[in-house]
Amino acid sequence: MIALEKRPQPSRAFSLATPVLAVIATMVFGGLLFAALGKDPLVAIKTIFWDPLFGQYAFFYRPQLLIKGAPLVLIAIGLSLGFKAGIWNIGAEGQYIMGALFGAGVGLAFYPLEAFYVFPLMVLAGALGGWIWAMIPAFLKVKFGTNEILVSLMMVYVAEQFLPSMALGLMKNPEGFGFPGSRNLQQYPSAFNADLIEGSGMHWGVVAAMVAVILAYVLLTKHRLGFAIRVTGEAPRAARFSGVNPTRLVLFCLGMSGLLAGLAGMFEVSGPAGQVTIDFNVGYGFTAIIVAFLGRLHPVGILLAGLLMALTYIGGDIAQSNLGLPAAAIQVFQGMLLFFLLALDVLTNYRLRFGRSEVA
Repeated sequence: MIALEKRPQPSRAFSLATPVLAVIATMVFGGLLFAALGKDPLVAIKTIFWDPLFGQYAFFYRPQLLIKGAPLVLIAIGLSLGFKAGIWNIGAEGQYIMGALFGAGVGLAFYPLEAFYVFPLMVLAGALGGWIWAMIPAFLKVKFGTNEILVSLMMVYVAEQFLPSMALGLMKNPEGFGFPGSRNLQQYPSAFNADLIEGSGMHWGVVAAMVAVILAYVLLTKHRLGFAIRVTGEAPRAARFSGVNPTRLVLFCLGMSGLLAGLAGMFEVSGPAGQVTIDFNVGYGFTAIIVAFLGRLHPVGILLAGLLMALTYIGGDIAQSNLGLPAAAIQVFQGMLLFFLLALDVLTNYRLRFGRSEVA
């Protein structure tokens, strides 16, 4: 008989080892999945994890790590603040979309004006869009006690309906010959989030992600608010006795996560994506949840986890084109990472106990 026995204290060794073990387990079982699809599992794993970094065209794929990793890190940092405090924002995808729409809307409103202040205004608008969308579940939670998980998740579907309505309506390119989508912001210098170093993938979104990592680390380790976040998640009753204001904490955590998700959407629509389209969102808001937990809700861990997840995106695209793997298989492979992370995380607080089952 196998049973779970609660540990007197959480195992620090397992806490640190779980992300590594989850990645290894994902490779093993992902390889079995690829083998079931008739592909060589070793070649598939190599294509996903090795080729983007050291393969024949690695010089082209490496900058993509920053491009795809930046929005994941930016969103995951915001989510981690709430998750640490037991405040669950599952609607970052919607906040990402609204940030992109608000930011792109400002840029398109100024088109074709050439002025230095257009892009900063887009940044402020993107942050505001994500913040507003996150404050709706925040307000409903503090005012009426609603469940922020359900409200924030349902609002993703509302935002996903706004996206095509804008791409086909108010933001539609008047010179686009009837095709859906806005003007291409990459052709509008004042609104284009270009590489700061040509060909490096280092744009302002990457800079914002790095700044967010640093500020989140300082907040959680040096600031009183960071202490309130940590103690609320670890010991809610102690937090109440220590004078933590739960209303302010909910508003701050949800608002900050929405703000950062909105920024990620704005940097994406003004840079790599270039325009508002009906399929602009690619699931970064949901994938960032995996990144947050894979990074153990620690800013530095999230940075590393974001780069790893970006690697699976890039390697997955290569595997689809070179090996003929279906996109669904790559999505399952990424989902395995969260599954094994959560499954193995149980061993942080529990140990396996083996013994004979007792016969009544």
